[in-house]
Amino acid sequence: MSQAQALLRPLIRRHAGALAFAAASAALAATAATLLLGVSGWFLAGAGFAGAAGPLAVQAFNYLLPSAGFRALAIVRTAGRYGERIWSHEAALKVLAGLRPALFRLIAAAPSRQALGLSSGEASARVVQDVDLLETAIVRRPAPWAAAAGLGAGLATTGLVSALAALAFCAGYAGLLAASRWLSPRWLAGPVKVRQEAVGALKDAVSAYAAASAELRSFGLTEPARAAIRARDAQAGEAALKTAEAEAALGLAQALLTALTVLSVALAVQNAAPPLAALAVLGALAGLETAGGLTRAAEQAPGLKAGLARLDEWAAPLKASAPPGRAGDQLALFGQVLQPGTRLVLQAPSGGGKSTLIEAMVGLRAPPPGVITVGGQPLEHLAEGAARDLFAWAAQDSRAISGSVADNLRLAAPKLSDEALWAALETAQLADRVRRAPGGLGAWVGDGGDLLSGGERRRLAIARALLRDAPWLVLDEPSEGLDPATEAALVAALGAHLDRTGQGLILASHRPGMRALATQEITLQPGWLARHAT
Repeated sequence: MSQAQALLRPLIRRHAGALAFAAASAALAATAATLLLGVSGWFLAGAGFAGAAGPLAVQAFNYLLPSAGFRALAIVRTAGRYGERIWSHEAALKVLAGLRPALFRLIAAAPSRQALGLSSGEASARVVQDVDLLETAIVRRPAPWAAAAGLGAGLATTGLVSALAALAFCAGYAGLLAASRWLSPRWLAGPVKVRQEAVGALKDAVSAYAAASAELRSFGLTEPARAAIRARDAQAGEAALKTAEAEAALGLAQALLTALTVLSVALAVQNAAPPLAALAVLGALAGLETAGGLTRAAEQAPGLKAGLARLDEWAAPLKASAPPGRAGDQLALFGQVLQPGTRLVLQAPSGGGKSTLIEAMVGLRAPPPGVITVGGQPLEHLAEGAARDLFAWAAQDSRAISGSVADNLRLAAPKLSDEALWAALETAQLADRVRRAPGGLGAWVGDGGDLLSGGERRRLAIARALLRDAPWLVLDEPSEGLDPATEAALVAALGAHLDRTGQGLILASHRPGMRALATQEITLQPGWLARHAT
């Protein structure tokens, strides 16, 4: 079983009740639609012959009972189609609403080296585009029940007139389904796969160029970027056109088979009374229409298969790791034990590996052997993420989610009070800026924090780190981009926070003002990472 199917199965089982109602509704609708068209043909033909026979025949013709039957069948058909769409789409949307978080949990639980290696544009394309394909597959799950009901109703209307007509209808119905299943993968699989890959490449390109839009404008490279996107768009458009041509050819083949089946039924009942012949022909036509759900499912099967394959190709390497458990609290770097509450600064020139060491501590990269010890054990011997609970980290390249200030801060702990959020913002020297923003804590920070400056995003990350309950506060170039006055205020506020809480500090900074917070220093020697490489 594929990774995507393994994630889907329990979600579909959870909404099996809605899908069962949808299947029952689809069967009712198909039965009613087939009988309605067939009996209508019989009634109209009979009424025409009664009218031609003269006034006495008209007076004797009973139109009240069939009229009531038509209304009942029309109501059942309408109610059945409504129920099928309501329940099938409800189930589909709820399944997809559970699938995307399940995929995200898979990413979050995977080793960091795998998860961080994903392209954001490609991941977005697959989580949106490929997962959307699954909606159609779920919506089509009642189709076999509708087809079975339509087949039964069609056999009833044709068999009532002629056994040969029923045989012709049954053979045509089976041929239509078989041809759709045989032709769809042969005509559609290639074009659909190319189209999905082209659309994914287009989304990836747009995402990548949009993220670098400011730099592209600065260097006058906007037009080359637009040209690259247009080229991707042209490829996606050409792939979509070829897919549409293949779908049109398949639709033509299905229409010809339908016409041949109806003609066969008509020939089989040519000697029957006209009202009965109309019943058989129109009943056969309506019955064949109920196969539409299965033929469309066959048409969409290549796209669904390709989408599942792309999801598996993407998700298969993301092997969820077991919960790491909690390591001991004692921390040592290069053999130097850091007592609780220690304020340490890492000393090294730019590019000397300070951020690399910090990322190894918090579990975002493989720890170099013999450098980091946690609870008396080398970190490389522990499960990935075992020491993560020890650290509250504000990265040098600070990230923000697309949401409000409060949304970003509550990543540290969802149930934090507004008072706690304001206190952290005060320490990070961002409270005044947030108070001036429309909405305060509810102010929108933009897509990825684009409405904030680099220094403001960094201070937002500091505030978020302050809200996390951890023995060590880890700050990577926290005052980069700040003016001297703001930096001095930040240093004073952080010092007061550390004095009050007793929290330890691990700092990477080349700015003298910020380094004044530290009482101990570790100097990273040139080439230290190569000497400790695995």
